[in-house]
Amino acid sequence: MGEPELVGNAIRNMLKAYHIEDKFDEANLVASWENVMGPAIAKRTSKIYIKDKKLFVYLTSAPLRHELNMSRDRILVLLTKEFGKPIVNEVIIK
Repeated sequence: MGEPELVGNAIRNMLKAYHIEDKFDEANLVASWENVMGPAIAKRTSKIYIKDKKLFVYLTSAPLRHELNMSRDRILVLLTKEFGKPIVNEVIIK
């Protein structure tokens, strides 16, 4: 029998082995949107998804949409900091 492995490491290795690590990270990012951006922004988010390494965020507030469009680079930095690596390459606010 080999050395014991931490559960988190075992799960990450399994995700890599099945080539689903990126999909897992993307789903985790979408699920963590409120924690990263805060409840005020999350409440005004009507839809969020990732396609081709681009994060699409649909908002119900025009002023917030404008403000976040000006802060897309900052959002990328926040997301990278939260997950310890870049999950998406671009943020598209609609």
